[in-house]
Amino acid sequence: MNYRIILPPENLKPFVRYFWVLENNVAADSAITFSPLADGCPGIMYQQPDKGTFSLEEDNKQLASIFLYGQTIQPVKMVLTGKVSTVGICLQPHALQSVFGIDAHELTGTCIDLALIQHKKERVLQEKLLAATSIEKQINLISASLLQSVEAHREKQDALTGFAISAIMQGKGAVSFAELQQQLQLSERTLERRFKQSIGVSAKLFARICRFQESLSQLRKNNYQKLSDIAYENGYSDQSHFIRTFKEFTGVSPFDYKKQLSEVAENFPKVNNE
Repeated sequence: MNYRIILPPENLKPFVRYFWVLENNVAADSAITFSPLADGCPGIMYQQPDKGTFSLEEDNKQLASIFLYGQTIQPVKMVLTGKVSTVGICLQPHALQSVFGIDAHELTGTCIDLALIQHKKERVLQEKLLAATSIEKQINLISASLLQSVEAHREKQDALTGFAISAIMQGKGAVSFAELQQQLQLSERTLERRFKQSIGVSAKLFARICRFQESLSQLRKNNYQKLSDIAYENGYSDQSHFIRTFKEFTGVSPFDYKKQLSEVAENFPKVNNE
């Protein structure tokens, strides 16, 4: 598969981490199973409908050609039937609220047809994407739509939560919540409520996801001699604690990760056939 990352324009960087593109040229009736991983970010995916469609493995529900998804907090499998021609947008953690004006927890662990939450004049985006003659034109169309949404929901941007997100991400999940609450002058209850509205998960779960991602990065790079090295360097109490957390977010153990999953795109691995 061909995978590439495209950085957003400057005016979208506060809301978009990166765009990604995944393509292949297989038989039109082939099926590939993917297992998206928890990365602390919501996002958008667009699969060109005349080439293939995504569905959820659990209930065989076909997904819209362009859909918005919330925080991934547990293993889920998506099946692509046909050719992969996918544009993904990895949004900033707060984007469901700051870009689309919705309470993020409503989409945690699920997704929605993007057309259902767009303004009427933007609902033609799907038609424009299908008519676009290149991936770059598709990304430009999505970018323009995102900018319109940002302008429409500026009052939804939460500076205090944004500060907390930055602190947790910079600390790679290792942060003193007591100190953070003191800096923000927020109670634990208020911080949790605002996190769920803006991010979709509690501050503590978000920190756990950041720590998981840091350990996953170390595993990907083979930057360890034994698993206990990853566990202790990332603040897990022991190797068993690390393995339990890893399985919680991936569905497999660190030992089986590279055997059962092939990371053809960042945090969007393909499930290997038996």
